[in-house]
Amino acid sequence: MSKDILFEIGLEEIPARFIRAAMEQLQDKTVKWLEASRIEHSGVTAYATPRRLAVLVKDAAEKQADISEEVKGPSRKIALDASGEWSKAALGFARSQGVSPDQFTFKELAGVEYIYATKNSDGVETSSLLAEGLTGIVSSMSFPKNMRWGAYDFKFVRPIRWLVALFGQDIINLEITGVQAGNVSRGHRFLGAETVITEPAAYVETMRTQHVLVDVKERETLILDQINKLAAEKEWTIAIKEDLLEEVLFLVETPTVLFGTFDPSFLNIPQEVLITSMREHQRYFPVFDAAGKLLPFFVTVRNGNAESLDVIAKGNEKVLRARLSDAKFFYEEDQKLQISDALAKLETIVYQVELGSVGDKVRRIRAIADKLAAKLELSPTAAAEVSRTADICKFDLVTQMVGEFPELQGTMGEDYARKAGEVENVAKGIFEHYQPRFAGDSVPSTEAGMVVSLADKIDTIVGSFSLGIIPTGSQDPYALRRQAAGIVQIVLEHKLPVSLQEIFSAAVEVHENLRAEKHFAPELRINLYEFFGLRVKRLLSDDNIRYDVVEAVTAAGFDDIVDVVNRSRALTEAVNTQADFKITVDSLTRVSNLAAKAAEGSVIQPSLLKEAAEVKLFETWQEIHAPYQEALAARNAAEALSILSGLKDAVTGFFDSVMVMAEDEQVRTNRLALLAAVDADSRVFADFGKLVW
Repeated sequence: MSKDILFEIGLEEIPARFIRAAMEQLQDKTVKWLEASRIEHSGVTAYATPRRLAVLVKDAAEKQADISEEVKGPSRKIALDASGEWSKAALGFARSQGVSPDQFTFKELAGVEYIYATKNSDGVETSSLLAEGLTGIVSSMSFPKNMRWGAYDFKFVRPIRWLVALFGQDIINLEITGVQAGNVSRGHRFLGAETVITEPAAYVETMRTQHVLVDVKERETLILDQINKLAAEKEWTIAIKEDLLEEVLFLVETPTVLFGTFDPSFLNIPQEVLITSMREHQRYFPVFDAAGKLLPFFVTVRNGNAESLDVIAKGNEKVLRARLSDAKFFYEEDQKLQISDALAKLETIVYQVELGSVGDKVRRIRAIADKLAAKLELSPTAAAEVSRTADICKFDLVTQMVGEFPELQGTMGEDYARKAGEVENVAKGIFEHYQPRFAGDSVPSTEAGMVVSLADKIDTIVGSFSLGIIPTGSQDPYALRRQAAGIVQIVLEHKLPVSLQEIFSAAVEVHENLRAEKHFAPELRINLYEFFGLRVKRLLSDDNIRYDVVEAVTAAGFDDIVDVVNRSRALTEAVNTQADFKITVDSLTRVSNLAAKAAEGSVIQPSLLKEAAEVKLFETWQEIHAPYQEALAARNAAEALSILSGLKDAVTGFFDSVMVMAEDEQVRTNRLALLAAVDADSRVFADFGKLVW
């Protein structure tokens, strides 16, 4: 026999950004509790709105499953004393398992006899477990921010105002913070009323009659359908940003889409400003024409029905007009600010107490960028654009527009710089030096943006590391992992001829010169290299490279990001497509194992090579060495691996007919030196011993 379980937690409005995680947490904890409690069921569904979290358990068994469990105890030798009586160890085992020693049995395991106790436990009624179980689930939930209310020590995301707890049609007797569970839920705050849930299976439809769509997917589908219908009717393109849709989804219980308009004169402001104001401040979806040009309309979602939508639209238009008027004022005032005056204000803004002002950071960015530009051998014109971009890359931080909309940093800098007469690459570079802002974002397209982005990001990382601020676990308050991933992405996508160590050196030298009072620990560069190693491994993993290939190629070094990616792809291709590649790997791994015995600095003496097979290996290695190194230098990993694989037959022949560890010390040393030379070449490509077959 089975019954459904419904548990609804009614709350004051929950912040939208917390709701999905809370809903999934409630579902996950319920599933785990049912499993731990041995209560069989056919599925758990979670529901959520701004005012409730709920789970519906289908077909929950009315009684726990019985269990019969066999537990292994001490061996017979330990369980019985010299007189054949139960030892203290055996009696202690019996007590711990709640059984009598008379119930012990003996079984052999791996040639040794052990005592076993069989524990039988009859399942209890599910109804007797639900109150404590559901209360425990609620008390174990965690949130980014908690509240306490009244005289209660209990913490939750928001105060609990009602509880519905049903097992079939029976109310579960539980109470949390003075709220007694029942079968009465609450409908939409304005359109609905209190309503009785007669049984769990009726929950979704009963709440629908009270203008509450508890099914998250249903609400999302309804919102999208209404937006798409409006777009088709008006021949608009309505931009649906995923994070905004997610937020709106958890702001409403009954969604109704409507649109409004704003004064077309506001379109003289850059459309990024208007879009940001609509999305971030008002939670509106912007509207575009077929060419991607912003139109003087907006789309929003009402938490209610379709009555009086014209009145609702006018209210939203009034609020948006005030927002856009502010933006227009900020935009016009900002253009009166000279770039030089803005730069002077950066000296008064603290970047980090021990790293100085934003002005100090800008000077470091400029110095690092100039070093990188020289390393990349940019043209004099491009180098000058890099310097100018670095000098003014942060000037828009003191503008009123960025003060109101921080997410527009870079965007406004580009616009204001262009209006101030800066060359196009410099203006564009100001925006691009923040790229990539997030995973999947574009990298800078201009040389100015690219170099200044590298300089800005490595300055942040080196500055933080020098202060001991290094990400650990999930803690990364300065987003250093994202900054490092951005550097890796820029170098890779532009195939820059610059190594990680060269980027590190540029930044460390600048910090040492401009922060003379700071002592830089020798481990700084080691920590930086290890930190970036994790980012490179993540990059390769995201590129669908096998974990063992990742370990093999990174063991050979990852200083050249383009090279390590090329090597990983070439090795993956060989492993997946070459039937005899395992023979190559095995031969190189055997070479590596024996080469470890070679004396450091040992040199091959050709005159001591007597056996035909060792002469053949030496000659083959000499033939491939130079072209192999040239292929690696050209970042042609596939060609390099193909050349290296040419050693296979010579290595196999060598091991088939040559005794490496010969009695003659000179011969033995010479053969090990030969293997060490071969191994030195192969290890530049990968540690082939890490490959798993």
